[in-house]
Amino acid sequence: MMLPRIALTLGDVAGIGPEVIARAWCDARLRTWCRPIVVGHPGVLRRAVQNWGGGFEVQPIDQIDAAIPDGNVIPCWNPGNEEAAAVPPGHHDARAGRAAYDCLVAATRAAISGQIDAITTAPLSKAALHLAGLNYPGHTEILAELCGVREFAMMLYLFGMRPNEGQSLGVVHATLHTSIRSVPALLTTPLVLAKIRLIDQFLRAVGVAPPRIGVCALNPHAGEEGLFGNEEHQIIAPAVAAAAAEGIAVAGPLPADALFKRAVQGEFDGVVAMYHDQGHIALKLVGFDRAVNVTLGLPIVRTSPSHGTAFDIAWQGKARPDGMLEAIRVSALLARRESK
Repeated sequence: MMLPRIALTLGDVAGIGPEVIARAWCDARLRTWCRPIVVGHPGVLRRAVQNWGGGFEVQPIDQIDAAIPDGNVIPCWNPGNEEAAAVPPGHHDARAGRAAYDCLVAATRAAISGQIDAITTAPLSKAALHLAGLNYPGHTEILAELCGVREFAMMLYLFGMRPNEGQSLGVVHATLHTSIRSVPALLTTPLVLAKIRLIDQFLRAVGVAPPRIGVCALNPHAGEEGLFGNEEHQIIAPAVAAAAAEGIAVAGPLPADALFKRAVQGEFDGVVAMYHDQGHIALKLVGFDRAVNVTLGLPIVRTSPSHGTAFDIAWQGKARPDGMLEAIRVSALLARRESK
């Protein structure tokens, strides 16, 4: 069986994306998982390879079909602008934001058309996107727009973790890149129900049957019978009841601190968090370098490492490729499942 072809986007070139991709290429396992192709400026990638990635040749290509990756050659397709090569490290820059966007759009369209089997994205800067006049909160919303889907979610997924090494855990977020202040007004029963359905569908697709899903409360102590808020009673509980009526094994709303402990101990396969940090902090504490971002609800496979652009250490030789390698591995696993 032919290995899946996976596009690796450089992300924001001022961040650690080029470095972690160059370093990931040094790992021989990469080419046992997939046929990788880098999407981004070849000059930037060449500089990253020269600094940290060993003696690989960066080969610019005009079309994806021309990519023949091997241990010594990195095929690099650049659908973005030439200005990305001049972007200094560690700073928000409109040129980097535009290049990251253009490369993501091109890779997504290639996946939709079947030219590639999956996408693994290096992190981009939301501030740089906005400097370029692109008013998106991040990758997830751009991907959803390009794919024409309305029900989608960002999920952090951890394959195998202590104390149950064979257990995996997924965390989906009801709201994502938004202020804490805006979260209560954004939560609705249909929104929470949609996220429960998405994580249930994903877990079933990867062989968890039936998935056990826990749903976080928004407020401390699940609102303490309305003393700390009524979102649990008015919004979240009806969504849980509706999902249970559909046959989904779901419980909640439960206090988030207790729920995550129970999930890590093996009681749940998936968790629906109400906002970004409620889910991210918990899962990153368990496995920062192994947690993978998977976008649910798309007709294509997309993963990314859980870390950000890390401008504070970018282009200093400090970034580790572990998260990128795990994201590529998961992308390959999901792409092979999709092809069956």
